[in-house]
Amino acid sequence: MTSNAATNTEGFAQDWTMEILKTPPLIAPARQFIYPHQIAGEEDALARGALLLMVRPAIDGMFLATCALGFTNPTMPTGVFACPNPKEICAVAGGYAYVIDTAQPERCTHITLKPVVEVRALVASELLLFVGFHTIVGWGRNGLAWESGRLSWEGVRITSIDGNVLHGMGWNLLTDREVAFSIDLLTGQHQGGGFAQPQGQKN
Repeated sequence: MTSNAATNTEGFAQDWTMEILKTPPLIAPARQFIYPHQIAGEEDALARGALLLMVRPAIDGMFLATCALGFTNPTMPTGVFACPNPKEICAVAGGYAYVIDTAQPERCTHITLKPVVEVRALVASELLLFVGFHTIVGWGRNGLAWESGRLSWEGVRITSIDGNVLHGMGWNLLTDREVAFSIDLLTGQHQGGGFAQPQGQKN
């Protein structure tokens, strides 16, 4: 039985197909993986509303991926996204993002942002963007491409993308106003933004 979780698998090439399940399959495949790996058991993950994926790589047999839910808040994203690397699949469960190597499913990267509040595919730049409350992570064909510096005290908003430059707004606690920032999508270096360290502190 399939779920109605959001998917965005267009744009990037894929060496896999997948199905989002509402319940565990009656006949489970031989290969099963639980993410993140430190979860004690499948029962714990399922009890929290895990995202279940039946993944069929181009090579080797299918496997069941159980992706633990990060947050139960319905505003947190849940879904599946294609990655710049055609062998990788990104599963997002309640704001927890997992990038899984479908050729070697035991290899999975848990994106450091907790939560991820938005996922955006930039096909022309060969990046999958993970937006958090304070920073943005760029994921490329060879893995982590960059992580921006802190852009906001709380809340990051992308406003536009112009070639290899991303524009957005970050909130400044001291002025209670949004401040514009820009990020070089090639390097992750940013200018502007709403985050300001208290006096006497250094980055």
